[in-house]
Amino acid sequence: MAINLRALAATCTFNVVDKGKSLADELPKHQEKLVGKDKGLLQELCYGVLRYLPELEFEARQFISKPLVGKQRVGHFLVLVGLYQIRYTRIPDHAAVSETVAATSPLRCKHLKGVVNAVLRSFQRKADEKATNDQPQLPAAVKYNHPSWFIKKLQTAYPEQWQNILVANQQKPPMWLRVNQQHHSVSAYLKLLDNADISHQRVDQASGAILLSQAVDVNTLPGFEQGWVSIQDGAAQQAARLLGSQTGENILDCCAAPGGKTCHVLELTPAITMTAIDIEEKRLLRVEENLQRLHLSAKVIAGDAAHPENWWDGKHFDRILLDAPCSATGVIRRHPDIKWLRKANDIEALAELQQQILRKTWSLLKPGGTLIYATCSILPQENSEQVSQFLADYDDAQLVPIDDKTDSIGWQILPDESAMDGFYYAKLIKREAT
Repeated sequence: MAINLRALAATCTFNVVDKGKSLADELPKHQEKLVGKDKGLLQELCYGVLRYLPELEFEARQFISKPLVGKQRVGHFLVLVGLYQIRYTRIPDHAAVSETVAATSPLRCKHLKGVVNAVLRSFQRKADEKATNDQPQLPAAVKYNHPSWFIKKLQTAYPEQWQNILVANQQKPPMWLRVNQQHHSVSAYLKLLDNADISHQRVDQASGAILLSQAVDVNTLPGFEQGWVSIQDGAAQQAARLLGSQTGENILDCCAAPGGKTCHVLELTPAITMTAIDIEEKRLLRVEENLQRLHLSAKVIAGDAAHPENWWDGKHFDRILLDAPCSATGVIRRHPDIKWLRKANDIEALAELQQQILRKTWSLLKPGGTLIYATCSILPQENSEQVSQFLADYDDAQLVPIDDKTDSIGWQILPDESAMDGFYYAKLIKREAT
């Protein structure tokens, strides 16, 4: 029997939302069963359902008299896959309906064939009515397609910008390139892009990050396999610049996987001693792969940043990049499953872990050394409040303003600001003993 793509999409989204599995883990397993453009379509359907989950759930409830639960639950996600196709893709409605209904068989819920067909046909008939997002009476979670707890946190933290953040999170992310300057300067690589007819929108003057006009297959990028270039968001590329490593220094990249920042630091200053640690041994394989492709070298260690006594060799570091574990609320547009995997009570636990790791890694830093505290979160509890608390507790910690941002504690980048992901940086220097 041929593989039914819609059945795969329903299973994948069911595993993410109901079973709490990561889309980054689930999607590739299902894509392996497909070839060619079908892999991309599966990604589109899974990402789409997760981006618009509350809205699709709201629509489904209008047409399903009895909730699909238990063994029928995957059938509920199949309905959502069908609704997403009709509302948000160019797939002809008749094809979307017929293929989605056909997926009831491989999902072993053939008895739901009539239900799925009726819901999608009813939704089709309603499609000419006013769009869901234009109905102001809808709950905020449905209107903005984000969990209520997160919307409330944004309203508190960003009273003037919260709506823009939510809208930005629903957009498809742009593609940024990081040029390996061991091979080419940024200007030289731009010429290679021109020769390959790959247009770029602009270059971030601070970091040299290149924003493409539209996403392309990595294999079409000049020298990708040879390590001339990598894919990395413009916000993440600020880390190596801010760290400012110098030849001969001993550098630690803490919570390093998948290794983009580790490699960037080495590209800019290869003659350093680089140690990259991460608690997840499986994710360190990605660090090794990236180092190998880029012909770079680092000491890679599976270790818990909160317990350096188990892996540290006793040599203090000149500079530390701490990309702390966080809610990842700044990269929702890249990982829409974050909205449904993250819970409100996670934030306090994460903040406690961040403070523990920050304190432990501070003890590994030489006097006069630099620590960059970074997260891909936009929540103050994980960012500016975290750093404020640390500064209050440690007399030897000095906050260094980043660029011209002298009136704030660190640098908070909001989603889609300068086309970048949401990110936070604080630069701390350890005062010399007096």
